[in-house]
Amino acid sequence: MNYGLIIGGCLSICAGILHLLIIVKGAKLYEFFGAGEKLVRLSDKGSWIPGIITFLIASVLISWGLYAFSGAGLMVELPYLKLVIQIIATVYLLRGLVILPFYIYNKSKVNWFVVWSSALSFLFGMFYFTGFIAMR
Repeated sequence: MNYGLIIGGCLSICAGILHLLIIVKGAKLYEFFGAGEKLVRLSDKGSWIPGIITFLIASVLISWGLYAFSGAGLMVELPYLKLVIQIIATVYLLRGLVILPFYIYNKSKVNWFVVWSSALSFLFGMFYFTGFIAMR
């Protein structure tokens, strides 16, 4: 049983569902989760742009979850499985490390959103990475 990919997949699916919930709840959740003033304002005005962007992010996260489940053997093998799992792990790990240049070069850009989203992304990436290693 590949627990790294199972946990990583569950986390990605949950993150995707959370993004869909943000679309439904609107500006207050965009603001709460640190989406940025521009997206919050657009959402508050009823613009479709934040919803489209957030839906695309949710779609990617959910598809990454499905790839993790596929890599764990819980569903049919998806195309380019090992390569895609490697790419997902790399993206999550790099996203997790984004806090370092922010902190080194512009401490004013380090806010709670950058800190917690970086930590979670790194954690997600570690589950995918350990899951990828277990696939071999």
